[in-house]
Amino acid sequence: MKQKEIDARGLACPQPVLLAKKAVEEAGGCTIYVDNAAARENVSRMARTLGCDVTVEETDGGTRIAIVRKGGEPPVPDACSFPAAGPTVLAISTAAMGKGNDELGRILMRSFFHTVNEAIARPDTLILFNEGVTLAVEGSPVLEDLRALEGKGTRILVCGTCLDFFRIKDKLAAGTVSNMYDISETLFSAGRLVQL
Repeated sequence: MKQKEIDARGLACPQPVLLAKKAVEEAGGCTIYVDNAAARENVSRMARTLGCDVTVEETDGGTRIAIVRKGGEPPVPDACSFPAAGPTVLAISTAAMGKGNDELGRILMRSFFHTVNEAIARPDTLILFNEGVTLAVEGSPVLEDLRALEGKGTRILVCGTCLDFFRIKDKLAAGTVSNMYDISETLFSAGRLVQL
């Protein structure tokens, strides 16, 4: 069977990785074209992590990466492959990912939520507090991703005190208004806690 060909030139991170990963999962491999070193390295690393053979060839229009899953070999396990003793909880207190440049942090947050929606492992519960509550209101750049996560079963708790503080409770468009009791109970019963 002929492998799927994917033209990922010009696509921003993490799109080339997500497209290649999906092709490996569905068809056992693909040939993907990328046009920058970061995409070349990220796609190759992801494929090797999944236990695939990877061939990289430089071309006039960028880089051609051939990915083929090795026959019958399971993917290399990562930290998320091991079961936690309880639910996975993601706690977010800011609208930007990381410290430093806020504009870049907002771009990274959008990319993060888009990637989480495409991933197999998703959080059981997402807690938004402090400035993180602004992610769940009308006009948020990640609102559609949050709604998609809810549709896939992720429970989203949004701090009511924080919504009141920012005067945006009436603009809540994803998740459920919550309180510190529910938030603390969820945090302390987590099997795996991830904080941003």
